[in-house]
Amino acid sequence: MGFPKPQGLYDARNEHDSCGVGFVAHIKGQKSHAIITQALEILKNIDHRGAVGADPLLGDGAGILTQIPDQLFRKWAQDESVDLPAAGDYAVAMCFLPQDKAARDFVVAKFEKFIAKEGQVLLGWRDVPVTLDGLGKTVIESMPVISQCFVGRGPTCADQDAFERKLMAIRKQTQNPLDELAIKHDLPGLTELYMPSFSSRTIVYKGLLLATQVGSFYDDLRDPDFVSALGLVHQRFSTNTFPSWKLAHPYRFMAHNGEINTVRGNVNWMNARRRTMESDLLGSDLDKMWPLIPHGQSDTACLDNAFELLLAGGYSLCHAMMMLIPEAWAGNPLMDAQRRAFYEYHAALMEPWDGPAAVAFTDGRQIGATLDRNGLRPARFLVTDDDLCVMASESGVLPIKEDNIVRKWRLQPGKMLLIDFEEGRIIEDEEIKAKLAEEEPYEKWLEKAQYKLRDLDVIEPELAELPQPTGTLLDRQQAFGYTQEDTLRFLEPMAVNGDDPIGSMGTDTPIPVLSNKPRLLYDYFKQNFAQVTNPPIDPIREELVMSLVTMIGPRPNLLGHDAGTHKRLEVSQPILTDLGLAKIRSVEAALDGAFRTETIDMTWDAESGADGLEMAIKEMCWAATEAVLADKNILILSDRAQGPDRIPMPALLATSAVHHHLVRQGLRMQTGLVVETGEAREVQHFCALAGYGAEAINPYLAFETIEQIRVRKNLPVSAEDAAKNYVYAVGKGIRKVMSKMGISTYQSYCGAQIFDAVGLSSAFVEKYFTGTATTIEGAGLQEIAEETVRRHAAAYGDNPVYANMLDVGGIYGSRVRGEEHAWTSENIGNLQHAVRGNVPEKYKAFAETINNQSERMLTIRGLMDFVPAEEPISIDEVEPANEIVKRFATGAMSYGSISWEAHTTLALAMNRIGGKSNTGEGGEDPKRFKPLDNGDTMRSSIKQVASGRFGVTTEYLVNADDIQIKMAQGAKPGEGGQLPGHKVDKIIGKTRHSTPGVGLISPPPHHDIYSIEDLAQLIHDLKNVNPGSRVSVKLVSEVGVGTVAAGVSKARADHVTISGYEGGTGASPLTSLTHAGSPWEIGLAETQQTLLLNNLRSRICVQADGGLRTGRDVAVAALLGADEFGFATAPLIAAGCIMMRKCHLNTCPVGVATQDPVLRARFTGQPEHVINYFFFVAEELRAIMAELGFRTVAEMVGRVDRLNMKKAISHWKAKGVDLSKILYQAPLGESPSLNWSGTQDHGLENALDNALIEASADALEKGSAVRIEKPIINVNRTVGAMLSGEVAKRYGHEGLPDNTIHITLNGVAGQSFGAWLAHGVTLDLTGDANDYVGKGLSGGRVIVRQPGHVDRDPLKNIIVGNTVLYGAISGEAFFNGVGGERFAVRNSGAIAVVEGCGDHGCEYMTGGVVMVLGKTGRNFAAGMSGGIAYVYDEDGEFDKLCNHAMVDILKVSPEADEDEGTGRPQQRTVSVNDLGMGDMLRHDAERIRVLLERHHLHTGSKRARALLDDWDNAVTKFVKVMPRDYAKALKQMEAERLEAASVAAE
Repeated sequence: MGFPKPQGLYDARNEHDSCGVGFVAHIKGQKSHAIITQALEILKNIDHRGAVGADPLLGDGAGILTQIPDQLFRKWAQDESVDLPAAGDYAVAMCFLPQDKAARDFVVAKFEKFIAKEGQVLLGWRDVPVTLDGLGKTVIESMPVISQCFVGRGPTCADQDAFERKLMAIRKQTQNPLDELAIKHDLPGLTELYMPSFSSRTIVYKGLLLATQVGSFYDDLRDPDFVSALGLVHQRFSTNTFPSWKLAHPYRFMAHNGEINTVRGNVNWMNARRRTMESDLLGSDLDKMWPLIPHGQSDTACLDNAFELLLAGGYSLCHAMMMLIPEAWAGNPLMDAQRRAFYEYHAALMEPWDGPAAVAFTDGRQIGATLDRNGLRPARFLVTDDDLCVMASESGVLPIKEDNIVRKWRLQPGKMLLIDFEEGRIIEDEEIKAKLAEEEPYEKWLEKAQYKLRDLDVIEPELAELPQPTGTLLDRQQAFGYTQEDTLRFLEPMAVNGDDPIGSMGTDTPIPVLSNKPRLLYDYFKQNFAQVTNPPIDPIREELVMSLVTMIGPRPNLLGHDAGTHKRLEVSQPILTDLGLAKIRSVEAALDGAFRTETIDMTWDAESGADGLEMAIKEMCWAATEAVLADKNILILSDRAQGPDRIPMPALLATSAVHHHLVRQGLRMQTGLVVETGEAREVQHFCALAGYGAEAINPYLAFETIEQIRVRKNLPVSAEDAAKNYVYAVGKGIRKVMSKMGISTYQSYCGAQIFDAVGLSSAFVEKYFTGTATTIEGAGLQEIAEETVRRHAAAYGDNPVYANMLDVGGIYGSRVRGEEHAWTSENIGNLQHAVRGNVPEKYKAFAETINNQSERMLTIRGLMDFVPAEEPISIDEVEPANEIVKRFATGAMSYGSISWEAHTTLALAMNRIGGKSNTGEGGEDPKRFKPLDNGDTMRSSIKQVASGRFGVTTEYLVNADDIQIKMAQGAKPGEGGQLPGHKVDKIIGKTRHSTPGVGLISPPPHHDIYSIEDLAQLIHDLKNVNPGSRVSVKLVSEVGVGTVAAGVSKARADHVTISGYEGGTGASPLTSLTHAGSPWEIGLAETQQTLLLNNLRSRICVQADGGLRTGRDVAVAALLGADEFGFATAPLIAAGCIMMRKCHLNTCPVGVATQDPVLRARFTGQPEHVINYFFFVAEELRAIMAELGFRTVAEMVGRVDRLNMKKAISHWKAKGVDLSKILYQAPLGESPSLNWSGTQDHGLENALDNALIEASADALEKGSAVRIEKPIINVNRTVGAMLSGEVAKRYGHEGLPDNTIHITLNGVAGQSFGAWLAHGVTLDLTGDANDYVGKGLSGGRVIVRQPGHVDRDPLKNIIVGNTVLYGAISGEAFFNGVGGERFAVRNSGAIAVVEGCGDHGCEYMTGGVVMVLGKTGRNFAAGMSGGIAYVYDEDGEFDKLCNHAMVDILKVSPEADEDEGTGRPQQRTVSVNDLGMGDMLRHDAERIRVLLERHHLHTGSKRARALLDDWDNAVTKFVKVMPRDYAKALKQMEAERLEAASVAAE
């Protein structure tokens, strides 16, 4: 039962799950069996939010949580003559017992022993009746023995709450020691014991079941005596399919849809509380419960344990949930002071569990649900006139008549919904939180106990005194490894511009463990980032949910309830200036002894050399323990003592060692940890220090260096501003790194270890960076110490090179004596000669510099050797090069980042040889879809769909062989692409449907992929639009990418790309370029192994990409498991690129990466050059294949047995590298092949569109009008997309004449209703719709309205879900009700009228018109650079809700404009490119009137009617939201037009 053991690169701890959740409850607490039946019905209707793996009968788990069904159990007790006490005085333990009898008896005896020991009464055991019909073989094999144990309340428990606390103690004592006992008694089955629930109030029935099987498997659930007032259900979608009964939800108190990104840190902090936590309620029972959160369970199980602890410790249900998942309180001007005080006070008690999304929770007396601060998951609820409340991940999960529904609404970000059965009512967010915030005088407590660093001004000279620095500034800089690049590329631009600096063209330097140079320890750590299973956050546009507030110092007792007296020190961000640190050192004097600091030296004696480091770390850790035990509660780790005779330890090593040492001793919560170091200077350094426990950091040498540069270069900033800019730039960078992982607060990032180590030995990592993943072994303490000693020697030795200058660095560009680069001016020259003149010798010379890594190590694959065949074959028997090149593709470089010439050259070349070229994320000019006269075609076969959705029209999608969803990109995983404004000329603006001259940023997350089931939905959408193309998902290598790829395969992608971090051609922050993602060898191997273990390999095509340069690279990729191969930089070089790394500046001297017409004229590349390059690669590969005895590429895919690690590696650092995990051959199992040999089942035959296409035949073939009527339910997803694909294939983007196909629908539409709807199609829905309505709308019309006879107020009635009109290009949408969060995000040209919307409305919009007739949420118009919005601002509150960074709010004048401009608004649309809106600079009143009339015509909106009837008054209350950039561009275009007209007139 459960997961395979960790093997190769697979490790079960990398698994993710996220899923559909729902509940039905009777508000008055009335119990009935109908509730159970309805809950199971909800489960069936969210079935598509789950997944099955290779075996269609094996799902990921499902379950239901209900109140204890007392009458059912009484019936059993009578039959068995068990004396059952009154309801509430007995508890039921639902037990999954081991299959093995000996283990089962052992566990039962243990459990019964603890029941007696804790003074409770064993009443009896009941076998749970089950029916196995329809279960898969694997499910039955892994099924535990399922029993219920009945326990009566003993005399020692005063009440039911005390009884619940005792039950927890019994369960913990039984379960916690099982791992040790299993080894001791040699009964491995013991670890299988699991109790889904043990309570006197609730019970959980769950298992490894499909959604439809929960009710058929558990006979109890079909028994009419099983009654409850609530049923909480859950359907799981995990990234892997290993059978596990435990991991199904619900857990004991909750079911959750989402993923907790900080779980590693949360569990660490929980363990760190061991010595400081005590509770009056739990008393000595608390000690019996450790570990409170056992290792090796899922993130939700951990959250459930934490929640359970808070409840047991006396917090109420809502109070506990608000502590774990707080709203965004820092910097929210709209939150009242009392509530802010509540959150701020609790911030010191509990670090947030970040990224949880939607959580439903209950203790049987109340049931509630909450959404986290980002609000990135849907949760819709409705209330009926007979007191039912239904909440679920989507609307329409229960067939309830519209007439009976009194309210339809949704959970909003950070908001909570609670049903209290005892009070018999729904308690709203406002009331719950106001009541809790008033319970205690939190504001007064804070005034007394909270100190902000910026308000302190005492500096005590003797406390703040610093040691005198030795040597010169240059000596100090060299001791900490400063290079010329640090000063030029990082410190200077950060001090002047206050921004994280940008670079381009990826990175091609060796990973630190292979480098000859001493590299900083930070470089060995790669940032983790979110892909698929959870979304990144947008740190620029949605900064309001992020916070850098950090608490320095000890934390109060979590369960003490007395923290009003506990002093705390708060800092608004974690980078301290020298003055800030001096204040902290003086704080003892300032706050009369509340805080006591101790400085701990992190340097060691230079005489002891590298061997002295280990002992020095031990001594430092002992010093830390002694300081804490001596009541010092802020420790400052300092390396200011460094000098000729003291070597500074790597600050990261010192910080992590002390942090983990104190965590292990349970002392970490009693002290704060501040790092004073000369080593930290770039963003990655601060992030790593924070990730391993630093609450604040003072980079004293960075400030000193900045001041020196400022004086020397006479920079145009003051000393104070330079330091302030630097701190701001670092803060901005930290926010970006946190946001990549979907983490919004520094408090939960601190200590969360969101990093993988690449090239460090596991013994070293386990000791000092406990819990961090490391895959290829490598350097240990000795080597890291050696690097440090070498830096010290360079500073204080007598090498003449370093006498007057810093080391050149050479990481971000090739330098003499700098770091090695794969691409050198010499081999670029060789490659270009080879391809231009078709000279094989020159290609060989080029390949040799990359392949032969005996002298210069570059890549992990350079450490591998091929295992030749016993009998090599003749090269003539190997498949020909013209077959091999069909497996090659060029990388995703957008038209916009590279020139028209470069982009079309790559496309022509790939189309000639049968390979594939990639559009990148910038759309494609439709004229490229038609073949040229000579038979060539410029059409890119791979069409990319990125988060910006630029130019993704229906026509674009139907012209694809592959549609690639770009989840992450190698150069900057977890961030959105950027195209600077000077590259957006008119043609690119038109291709991307955006404003010329305005820079474009793609949002970091795809706003329609917040979890794995959303990705499955987008794959389904794209497959509907173009059933003939493959849908591909692009991932970036990191530890755990294999499990994500398994999830992608289960989500039915046809193709997955694993990118290495080193690729990338676009502009991206230097921090991401070098420090995020890992080499593709690691990710590809993990993907191959995990897919095989899951038996999913044969149904998906795997591609490797990122830094592939030669035939040998291709051979290694194939042997590690790749079917196809992507190249980006190398073909670009073949076409003329010379690696100037100036792509983001638009100054490329060879016309490749520029839009400047003068520079573009210098482009000399030809398709032949690119073709020659690929044939050289294929021929080199053929020679290797002959040597290895492979006739075709297909038969070499996945044959890792033909790769070996190189024997004698003598390199001082690399000698510890071990590739055995990468070269592990996963067992083939039942998988038919090691390569791609099957297809995915997309279930398109069940789509409603099949019937619509059939009914629209006349329209499609002859263009005649058709009218269709159909019912619709929530499992009809993506309605209209397949039909639109058919329209676009025949008629292109222009589509059919308006309203040719008119479809009337009744009911609740599933997700993605009207996605990519083509011009000429109208969908008219009466009812409501779920998320992603009108995604990619391409000219169609979508109407959603309430039934005419229902009288719910549309301004308070949700009618469409979240992320509506995402990436819409053109068309109209009329919604007679409220839309959810992120309405019209990235709209590029559609018109929409809605009667209210959630947070982040019109985010990133670049075109179109949006009109809101009711309330909007916060952060409206963030990043809006085009199009306009009108808001009916009745109460004048809108100004506070709007993000003013890029827009102006203008009053609307009721008078008509005299000047026509480019035309007046019209009643009807003209064509797909002209929706009849007229001149956007003028005619506001007319346009508002036209929109209201259209809205009333299509939906019969009463609101529109009322505003039209009261026109003179209403028009004055509208405001116009106008992006400044857009207005500027329109005025400029007008000036050009007038000038042209006057020239023509002359």
